[in-house]
Amino acid sequence: MRILKTDASRFLLALIVLLVIVGITAAVYTLRSNPVDDAIAVNRVINVLFVIEDEGKPLSTYVLMYYPSTRRAAIFDIPGELGLLITRINRVDRIDRVYEPARVGGYEDEIEKLLGIEINFSVVITKENLVSMVDLLEGVEIFIPSPVSRREGDTLIMFPSGITVLDGDKAGLYASYSLSYEDREMEVFRRQRFFLGLLGRWIRMNERLKNPETAKLFYSFFKTGMNRRTLMRLFDEFVYIDPDRTNIQSVSGNLREISGQMLIIPFYDGNLVKEVVRQTLGTLTRQFEDPFNDMSVTVEVLNGTAVNGLAGRTAEMLRSFGYDIITIGNADRSNYDNTVIIHRSGDEGMVRAFADVIRCENIRREFDLSDEENEIDIQNFEYKADFTLIIGRDFDGRYVTGN
Repeated sequence: MRILKTDASRFLLALIVLLVIVGITAAVYTLRSNPVDDAIAVNRVINVLFVIEDEGKPLSTYVLMYYPSTRRAAIFDIPGELGLLITRINRVDRIDRVYEPARVGGYEDEIEKLLGIEINFSVVITKENLVSMVDLLEGVEIFIPSPVSRREGDTLIMFPSGITVLDGDKAGLYASYSLSYEDREMEVFRRQRFFLGLLGRWIRMNERLKNPETAKLFYSFFKTGMNRRTLMRLFDEFVYIDPDRTNIQSVSGNLREISGQMLIIPFYDGNLVKEVVRQTLGTLTRQFEDPFNDMSVTVEVLNGTAVNGLAGRTAEMLRSFGYDIITIGNADRSNYDNTVIIHRSGDEGMVRAFADVIRCENIRREFDLSDEENEIDIQNFEYKADFTLIIGRDFDGRYVTGN
């Protein structure tokens, strides 16, 4: 009996020692490992959700996608008025309706479903912390195309035109103000430029932010599930991002009134958004240098059918893919049977990538249009864009179906 008790005691002691060893090993591994390094080790795209919050609601929401192997990045702007079927409330509503300041998981889940990706990290910056952060960064440089001088209620909004360095208070105002006369698209563009300016300032100040006292203050401005070590490692990796060559794409759709509020309903039940994301991820992860990745490709969209508004809807869809639409209008006639792309870029790869978006095989070089057998009258066409897209009756609003 005594032997059994002795064996049991030894077994229990051995078990305790084993648990202690496992615990110490796990603790050491946890201290040494880093989620950012783990993602890099498995060659994975790192997706980070950034939310600028004002009075408990998202003011701006961006998903930054970064691929360490190529050091390329892309950003998706998620508008708060994006209309989705929110499962938890069982109705179509604004995506930011599910946002909770103390717990962003539900909001993050909806964005993951929208984009078809997994978000690895989330970072929230309140407007108050944004002001303090910008002062610590010694300002954010912004280009303001036109001067602003306006009083909205008790707030005086004044910004000079040109390159301006905004201090904390000015940055908080610039990132949040709305004007009744300002076009919504311009407001979105302004806030996107500010986010890129802020990101650029983080990158340039990264080494100075590693000072222990500075780092302690700086990283206190973020609400995040990451510890300071992981967050610092993330920004260490982001120093390779060139904000001037990073594209911000807005999730777009049709504006509709639903339950008394204007909502942006994503094109094709959200399938277009996921397709754009897949194409973007393909560009980020492509190992060879892509000379078109950093170029702004300009497009002219002309409606060659009798369907009203088709050029505008097509232009909005193409913007989702990052193309710069400089002209929207009607073609010289409204009875084009076949959709045609006229290109003057001089590069077959660039036009092929554009044609693949709408599955168009009918591609014509500009200098070929002078052929006698050509049926296209080009006398009214603009010659500014890289491509002119003439929509024909074989285009169903998304793809060319009659090639």
